[in-house]
Amino acid sequence: MRDIQIPNDWDRKGLPGWCYHSAELLELEKEELFKTHWQIACHVSDIPNAGDFQTFDVCGERAIILRDTEGNVRAFHNVCRHRGSRLVAEDSGNCPNAMICPFHGWVYNLDGTLRGAARPESYPPLDKNEFGLRVLDMEVWNGFIFIRFKSGPQPSVAELLQPFAEEAAGYQMTDHVPTDGIWTEETPVNWKSVRDVDNEGYHVAMAHPALQDLYGTTYYDEPYVDGISRTEGVYTPSKGRRWAVRNYKKLSKPQAFLPEDLHRKWLYYGIFPNAVIAATPETVLFYQEFPTSVNSSVIRSATYRHVNEDRQQRAARYLASRIDRETVDEDIQLTIWSNESMASEFFEGFFLSDLEYGVRTHHDHLRAVLPIYNIQEAPAEDQVRKVNASMATQSTS
Repeated sequence: MRDIQIPNDWDRKGLPGWCYHSAELLELEKEELFKTHWQIACHVSDIPNAGDFQTFDVCGERAIILRDTEGNVRAFHNVCRHRGSRLVAEDSGNCPNAMICPFHGWVYNLDGTLRGAARPESYPPLDKNEFGLRVLDMEVWNGFIFIRFKSGPQPSVAELLQPFAEEAAGYQMTDHVPTDGIWTEETPVNWKSVRDVDNEGYHVAMAHPALQDLYGTTYYDEPYVDGISRTEGVYTPSKGRRWAVRNYKKLSKPQAFLPEDLHRKWLYYGIFPNAVIAATPETVLFYQEFPTSVNSSVIRSATYRHVNEDRQQRAARYLASRIDRETVDEDIQLTIWSNESMASEFFEGFFLSDLEYGVRTHHDHLRAVLPIYNIQEAPAEDQVRKVNASMATQSTS
């Protein structure tokens, strides 16, 4: 746990409602948040063999993450250098020895270099590196593969998550293997509404009876500091009223290598602007959300288990997944209710509790990237980009 002082004199107002329904602001968010910040693409165990790949689309950009013939993890733009076709159309699979563009048949080696164009006599000589696939920023942290579409001022993933390095190492995340693959779910809300609900535990007692049964008042949030946050919940001694919680507490049995202080705890590592890595004694997982339009988002997630999981741990993992699925459904409803209020002329903005500093500090991080979030009244849609640029210039002058 980081030693963080939580301010008691902070502004209780969150982002103004117009920020959740502005199409031009969303375009700025795509450019300055989603394309320039690190995103979790998958886990190394999703691509265990040479030629295995995962594709990953974010805000109009396309990535392919694969393992080459030497066993190295690589990340490229999923864009053929000839006419821009998707080089790989499937979500996942295997490209034995090479990637072949389905449009005209250009062939790329698994290291991204061009092997050859179809009908090569119709071109001048093509350099294999110059016409190779464009490389993406990529970094692996505890088995999770992060990519970045545009280089920005953010530190490396290792630097960003260094405060969690020692604790996370106890889970031996790199050695985990997939359970049910990567899943996605559409939700009819602005992406920030998803993050607002996830960034505070104030609502757990009322809205999440299973989580309240599981860890109740032990739930503890840290604010976002330098792009990361942390939340933990320690199992309460009561058996639990819910069948899944009662039996999960009874069956939950960590691996022997897990440090004792993590034996009966769920952890969540928040990563600005939109991702979380979570860990339980049985699993590690990630989840994130991406905008598909102003009022729609995609939730994307995957869970990984111990490779030597026994029957008791498998049963506990099943029960944990039931608790988690119930929580997701409850949160989706909360995001819908919250998001729809943003469009009302009678919505006067958030008034945040002392317990909701996760929301406040996430909003502070957003304001640091796009100062236009500070404007309470919505500017004209065609002026959003111009106003933001002017405010950014003033803040740096």
